[in-house]
Amino acid sequence: MALKSILIGFSFTELSALQVANAQDESLYEAGHGALQKFGSSAGIAATQLWVQIWLVILGICLLSSVFFVKRHAVARWVIGGIIVSIPLTPVLVRSLGFPFLGGAIALGHLIFWMPAFLMLIFQRPFLDESHSKQFRIWSGAMTAAYAFSFIFDIRDTYIYLGHVLG
Repeated sequence: MALKSILIGFSFTELSALQVANAQDESLYEAGHGALQKFGSSAGIAATQLWVQIWLVILGICLLSSVFFVKRHAVARWVIGGIIVSIPLTPVLVRSLGFPFLGGAIALGHLIFWMPAFLMLIFQRPFLDESHSKQFRIWSGAMTAAYAFSFIFDIRDTYIYLGHVLG
């Protein structure tokens, strides 16, 4: 068990070292919410249009409200898991490949780490299953819509970003 923990810690340390050594200079990009802009800074958020900021609040509420359903519903656990995994791993993975961490990288992380929960919601359609509580059906419908709306932009931004970095 201790050896496994050491190996995992070593792996993350190596990935972090790689991300610093290989990452493209992100200072070459302007702040904003576009696929080829730096979003993670306060300047990036300030440069973002109001409707996008409002959308991010709505998305955050949908994602975080899944904590109310994690005990009884696997799909809520997948939503939380996607958030927990995507936040730290997306920048590490992107930079370890030598790519800059821009808005398109965030979109790519969403597609990779959020897709399992979205597919569960699409195929299981818990929002239509009357054996579930009304609150869960409302949440699962809102979460499905939030993912679908996000993925419209994430697919576009990922395409632009990958075209740029793979060039």
